[in-house]
Amino acid sequence: MTGWRFAFTRRWAGYIAVTILFAAVCAGLGLWQIARRDQALAEIRRVEANYGATPVPLKEALPTRGSFSESQKWLPVEMTGTYLSEDELIVRNRPLNINPGFEVLTPLLLADGSVFIVDRGWLPTGETSEAPASVPNAPAGQVTVVARLKAGEPSLAGRSARGNQIATINLTEVAARLDAPTYTGAYGLMASEDPAPADRPVAVTRPVKDEGPHLSYAFQWFVFALMGFVGLGWAIRQEFRSVNIDDPTERVRAAARARRAAARPRSDSEIEDDLIDSPR
Repeated sequence: MTGWRFAFTRRWAGYIAVTILFAAVCAGLGLWQIARRDQALAEIRRVEANYGATPVPLKEALPTRGSFSESQKWLPVEMTGTYLSEDELIVRNRPLNINPGFEVLTPLLLADGSVFIVDRGWLPTGETSEAPASVPNAPAGQVTVVARLKAGEPSLAGRSARGNQIATINLTEVAARLDAPTYTGAYGLMASEDPAPADRPVAVTRPVKDEGPHLSYAFQWFVFALMGFVGLGWAIRQEFRSVNIDDPTERVRAAARARRAAARPRSDSEIEDDLIDSPR
């Protein structure tokens, strides 16, 4: 079979289909990386817009206990109430700078009888990984808290905890432990307390402005998709030369390629290969 007719056989149709599938997968992964970059950029914009904003009253930011918009993430809110220290919860498996630890959730009872969950900060593990060495006491009596809003977390299958410990900050599950109407749309990462205690858990720091390597990864996936077609073209060309080896025109081309190869300066690796292969 001479000429290009071999490229229209079932075998080559399969190769082309595999190449198209490979390119589609690579392009899909590239688009996924672009979407992840867009998410990272959106998070950076939220931090820049909200993190240093002037605190607003909790009721103004969250008119109902289930209210919360992702655009409000990191927004500082201010509220006054009394900590329910006896209902304090410890969240397990919360690393900080790769160090294992916990986060302390203390319910804040507001004047209208509702409860807002305040994440007072992070604590390292104690002598064992089962609990922190100690938990700083929350201020007693009336306290004014400024906290930055975050959405609650989903439950994780297979993750459990006992006593006053919980596996994730699932606000619905937290509310079920409290005998009071509780905010379930969002909780708050504490920024300040007034009066301030002498000791408190480690405060949450401002997120680092980093969009990640997603754009370069996307570019690599798109290049892989293109390389699939380049490889297919090379393979088709090689088979064309093989099946048309007796064609006079192809013989002329093969001779020209051989002359160009002979005229090309030999690389050090080629010289070394010849020395290794030569008989001794």
